[in-house]
Amino acid sequence: MAIPPSQAGGTAQNRALLEAAVQSLGSDVLAMQEVDHFLPRTGMSSQTQEIAYAMSAPFWAFAPSVVGTPGEQWRKLHGDEQRLVTHENFSKESELGTYGIAIASKIPVISFNRLDLGRSPIGLPLVVPGDETGRGRPRFIYVKDEPRVALAATLNNGWTVINTHLSFAPGLNLLQLKRLKKWALKIGAETHTRVLIVGDLNLPKNLPIAASNWKSLVTRNTYPSWGSKIQFDYILTPEADLDFTVQAYAPTGVSDHLPIGVSISK
Repeated sequence: MAIPPSQAGGTAQNRALLEAAVQSLGSDVLAMQEVDHFLPRTGMSSQTQEIAYAMSAPFWAFAPSVVGTPGEQWRKLHGDEQRLVTHENFSKESELGTYGIAIASKIPVISFNRLDLGRSPIGLPLVVPGDETGRGRPRFIYVKDEPRVALAATLNNGWTVINTHLSFAPGLNLLQLKRLKKWALKIGAETHTRVLIVGDLNLPKNLPIAASNWKSLVTRNTYPSWGSKIQFDYILTPEADLDFTVQAYAPTGVSDHLPIGVSISK
């Protein structure tokens, strides 16, 4: 689920909307992209911590991709700066203003891991909506690609869930996904867990599973949320035999993407 800050930050009203949206999903594990962490535009709050609290999830982690605000002023993380903020090491006194991806889980997490995936050195002119309702006039803007990361949560139920938000640069996002699949299989082998890759892959239907033994568990257009025309968001797995049900979610009202989810039988 992508969380635009204009819909999910700062004011008590927006925080209440975010809390209601999270609770409406009823998830045991929630993967999020476009998450703010101690940025002024979202009230200097930890959105990951607030979301985890809203869904009664004791376990959470946030993986920053940049320091600062994308689309405004940002920089890459320095080598000595914190690359994983979790429920165990979170401290308001030491937090930078950052932006990235996150996972919150009701299921106990054995370990969190991070993979840096790089970025495109060249930005692209993209069409963006005027607002998150679809009523604003679309406009072209030049967007500088930010560094991309993946966040893995190895759970004590035999699964590893890997969340990511890949580059919008054609070709590079496919290379990032190829590397991510290899990393997922490595973690799965090392931890003896089954693996899922979830998130915004910035790839249209079929491309994420083309020429591979991975399958997509959800086939649904996810963007934009007010009149979805393309699928950018996926749940991928290499597991051949899986008993699962696709969850039917309504628009949350706090994201420009539609949420997707599955219920997997043990």
